[in-house]
Amino acid sequence: MKKICVFIFNGFSDWELAYLTPEINKSEQFELIYFSVDGDLVTSMGGLQVKPTTSLKEINTENVDLLILPGGTAWEKREIKAIDNLVKELADNEKPIAVICGATFYLGQLGLLDNVHHTSNDLGYLKAVVPEYNGQENYQNQLAVTDRNIITANGIAPIEFAVEIFKKIQLKPNDEIEKWFQLFKNGIWSE
Repeated sequence: MKKICVFIFNGFSDWELAYLTPEINKSEQFELIYFSVDGDLVTSMGGLQVKPTTSLKEINTENVDLLILPGGTAWEKREIKAIDNLVKELADNEKPIAVICGATFYLGQLGLLDNVHHTSNDLGYLKAVVPEYNGQENYQNQLAVTDRNIITANGIAPIEFAVEIFKKIQLKPNDEIEKWFQLFKNGIWSE
C-alpha cells in the first residue's frame, strides 16, 4: 500500500485538505498518514482538533510516496523548520511533494520552486514574503500546477489541488477525475 503523508500543525488550513483526503481514504491503494512534529494533538485554523497518526521522527522517507503540506500562517511566519530535512530528502529522491497556499512560501524558502513551473497565491506576494525566492521566471498564474514532482496550488484552489494530486498518484482514470472535478467545482453530475 502506498503511503501519503500529510503534515499537520497548529493553524493548518483544514479546508485545503477537505476535498482530497476523503477520496484518497476511499482507495485501498493508499494509506493516509497524518503527522505532526511531535505526534501531539494539533488545532486547525478552523478550530478542528486532530490527533496525528504519528510524529515526524517516525516518518521514513523511503516509505513516503507523496507528501502533502496544507497552508497556514505558520509558513509565512517561518515557524516551521523541523521538517526541512524530510522535505529536502524527499525532493532529492524525486518523491512527489504537494503544497497549497502558504506552504508554497516554504518551498520557495528552500529553493525548491526555482527550477520548476509553479504557482502560489500571487507572485508579488510570494516575492515579498520570501525574498530569497528565485523562481519568478517559472511562475504560472494558474490555480494549480504540476511540474515533475512538485505540485503547487493557490489558496483558493483546493479542488484543483486535489485534481493535480489525483492525477499524480493515478487515483482514478482521468475521465473519472474530470467527472469528480465537474461535480465538486461546477455542480455538474454526469454518469
